[in-house]
Amino acid sequence: MTDNKHINKQWLPTTKKEIEHLGWDYIDVILFSGDAYIDHPSMGAAVIGRVLEANGYRVAIVPQPNWRDDLRDFAKLGKPRLFFSVSAGAMDSMVNHYTANRRKRSDDAYTPNAKAGMRPDYPTIVYTEALKKLFPDVPVVAGGIEASMRRLAHYDYWKDDIAPSILKDCKADLLVYGMGEKPIIEIANSLRDGKNISELTDIPQTALRCSVDSIPTQPNNDIEIVLHSFEQCKKDKKKHAENFKNIEIESNRWQGRTIWQQTGNIAIKVNGTNPPMTEAEIDASFDLPYTRLPHPRYNGKRIPAYEMIRHSVNLHRGCFGGCSFCTISAHQGKFIASRSKQSIMREVAQVCAMEDFKGYISDLGGPSANMYKLGGNDIEKCKQCTRPSCLHPLPCPNLNNDHSLLLDIYHEVDKLPQVKKSFVGSGVRYDLSMHRSENEQINKVNRRYNEELITNHVSGRLKVAPEHTSDSVLRLMRKPSFAQFEEFKRIFDRINEAKGLKQQLIPYFISSHPGCTESDMAELACKTKKLNFHLEQVQDFTPTPMTMSTEMYYTGYNPYTLQPVFTAHSKEEKLAQRKYFFWYERENKQDIIQSLQRIKRPDLINELYPGGTARNYVANKPAPKQNKPNRDFKPNKRNNNKKKY
Repeated sequence: MTDNKHINKQWLPTTKKEIEHLGWDYIDVILFSGDAYIDHPSMGAAVIGRVLEANGYRVAIVPQPNWRDDLRDFAKLGKPRLFFSVSAGAMDSMVNHYTANRRKRSDDAYTPNAKAGMRPDYPTIVYTEALKKLFPDVPVVAGGIEASMRRLAHYDYWKDDIAPSILKDCKADLLVYGMGEKPIIEIANSLRDGKNISELTDIPQTALRCSVDSIPTQPNNDIEIVLHSFEQCKKDKKKHAENFKNIEIESNRWQGRTIWQQTGNIAIKVNGTNPPMTEAEIDASFDLPYTRLPHPRYNGKRIPAYEMIRHSVNLHRGCFGGCSFCTISAHQGKFIASRSKQSIMREVAQVCAMEDFKGYISDLGGPSANMYKLGGNDIEKCKQCTRPSCLHPLPCPNLNNDHSLLLDIYHEVDKLPQVKKSFVGSGVRYDLSMHRSENEQINKVNRRYNEELITNHVSGRLKVAPEHTSDSVLRLMRKPSFAQFEEFKRIFDRINEAKGLKQQLIPYFISSHPGCTESDMAELACKTKKLNFHLEQVQDFTPTPMTMSTEMYYTGYNPYTLQPVFTAHSKEEKLAQRKYFFWYERENKQDIIQSLQRIKRPDLINELYPGGTARNYVANKPAPKQNKPNRDFKPNKRNNNKKKY
């Protein structure tokens, strides 16, 4: 067992005893996290702690405090000199706790041995309440994805109602949204220099409570925007949809405007975004002295989320795909912040030096694995852009999709003698690598990228996300036509055959997404059957705070057009759609045939079940047992290795 002195030289302290070994007589900042403490650059609490430490602050962390007893976990380290920080963890707690059917999950990937029940629902609120009860005079700063995505009025699927800004119920003095490194240092520096937390009203990427009188009656549209109030949104769903459009646009700007919203007798002020992190800034964050390991307090215990990232390297942050159902761009930003090649190679060297490293890098990726160093050719145009997606409805003419720098990273990593194979485990945007540029040299590079990706960087299975087969649904998802996926599959199959490989293409699909009908799902079943897929990576649409898909689900309107959008809401409607994923299961056959007759699509019966007999059906037997569908597939399982804080 590692002694405490050794622990404290490497990890942020977690106990009074560890702090005593450091010889500290005070702590500047104490972090409370809903996750286990994993000292890794993909874990938000570790990043914030290390960034503060690098700026000269003494930081301690309390992971997964017990909120059920006498609150001793919240009091055990005493009062910090500057402030407490609270985060629900790498996931919204309600997504973490409940399935799309609102059924309680039996495990938690961010907890030792995947034990459920180690954090409450809405930890941001619960942790803050505990700290304010014990230390009412100490500032509390909330952050993490739960606080970030709930900073303004939003639809809460688990309450099935619109909810006010989390700051209405959470008594934190300040909320940090998005990537937290820059605002947290500005907050710490301001409090260190003697400012009161109430004076910190203009820090970018923060939100706070103000008096209603603070809301501008004649806003300067160049710098601020006033939303419909929470109460107006409660009465009129269309007003809530209108709000979302403005929120999304400001979240995706190079530098967003200040947003105001009245909520009861208070005003919520959301200061605009920072510009994207520079290469030097993101390098500085990733180059901090992470151990890349769970804290020794967890010795002998398995943490599933860590298993996914332990031998992975994140190349960039941000995603310009703009998928309607995804929170990545809303949290990390639309503009890509890429690390330098030198920083990446330093982290790869660290992975290679790990005791359990066997020569395989599990993932060289990012939120979308192939967006490294990509962005606008003319940055000045990007600074004025308000598009939520650089790829939808068509790739932006200003977009540079040259994959040569990413290929260079792959080549440099694979040259290392310690590396047997480097894989791309994150999702790939095939529409990005397949998009034809006006520059033929770029097209040539991108063809080579697809070939090298498929030949050298697939760990038996390549994950891609067509999400649906219906073009009308895909337009609402902000995804490319299914025809493009079919073209990519042809490329994948051709390369596999040429190279003598037996790899699988694993597509992700969503049922019950806004705009999707039972007929659309029936057609999905037919189209995927023709492609010889027995689907496993599937999920029901789960409305999560602050996505366009969620707003369509709740309001029934497309926020950008205000046109009505059909959505399956009831359990029966959702099951009616979901069963088409599993058309090949014998017990579903009769029910599907009856459903197709009911929705007046008998033309599809023969496509799924030629002749309509059991004899014909058996010929289309399901995939082997190891490929059986996972009906409890978690909404964010695709991105367990993505930084979300």
